[in-house]
Amino acid sequence: MPVEKIERQARQLEVTKPQLRMVDLNLLTVFDAVMQEQNITRAAHMLGMSQPAVSNAVARLKVMFNDELFVRYGRGIQPTARAYQLFGSVRQALQLVQNELPGSEFEPISSERVFNLCVCSPLDNFLTSLIFNRVREIAPNIHLVFKSSLNKNTEHQLRYQEIEFVLGYEEFRRPEFSCTPLFKDEMVLVASRKHPRLSGPLKESDVYKEEHAVVSLDRYASFSQPWYDTADKQACIAYQGMALTSVLNVVSQTQMVAVAPRWLAEEFSESLDLQLLPLPLKLNSRTCYLSWHEAAGRDKGHQWMEELLASICLR
Repeated sequence: MPVEKIERQARQLEVTKPQLRMVDLNLLTVFDAVMQEQNITRAAHMLGMSQPAVSNAVARLKVMFNDELFVRYGRGIQPTARAYQLFGSVRQALQLVQNELPGSEFEPISSERVFNLCVCSPLDNFLTSLIFNRVREIAPNIHLVFKSSLNKNTEHQLRYQEIEFVLGYEEFRRPEFSCTPLFKDEMVLVASRKHPRLSGPLKESDVYKEEHAVVSLDRYASFSQPWYDTADKQACIAYQGMALTSVLNVVSQTQMVAVAPRWLAEEFSESLDLQLLPLPLKLNSRTCYLSWHEAAGRDKGHQWMEELLASICLR
């Protein structure tokens, strides 16, 4: 192809390519608010704008990105795949700018920010109250929203900051996620003190001769799954419950056994008359991780909460 033709096509492409100076960057703050709220009225309230003004901005965004971006869903709106694709980059760019503005320091004592946390079961039994009470003590206007289980959409929720932090035994291995190990939990075998066969040191073969109570293996990222990864091991399961606390209750009244963190088993050992035995398996401990998506890590409020969670949970 002649050089002149290549240069002419390049000039034509430059003319038709959108220019940043022609883009109203205020539209990006509207996009960010609408993505967070998924409701025009609530986004308008967040931004201090009128509802028609936000609707008009959304219409301009649709033209700018050549996509519907939001479609009606019930009483709100639902982002399109393109909107989700844009959200991480737009939010990260806005956070970078916000961090450089005068007076942009995060002030926990006056902040009314909402943080969405997933503290995975069974860790929620003690971490939720520790986190809630500590944040209430030093930042009384911050609102925390907790959930206690992962699901197949958790990575998606972290990516788009519908969940900001996960505390749990699962490690997010994709490079876009940050995972900080906090502590290691010892695991024990739990049985009733009245169990007729369990009283001394055990071998691995002894463990799987017993009938087991577990957290349902159908649950996404089930706590019990790592110890029942073969058909032979699953054959010993006699009860599957929705939470480890209910599993321990069943163990206390039967000859079943269960794998549990030592701290949780000790908490219920007296009231449920449980005995705790060393777990003679290769996997006899699990690490708790604090995880988040790297796109959120530049926000100063996020950084404050990250440091606070680590300080609360390190032990």
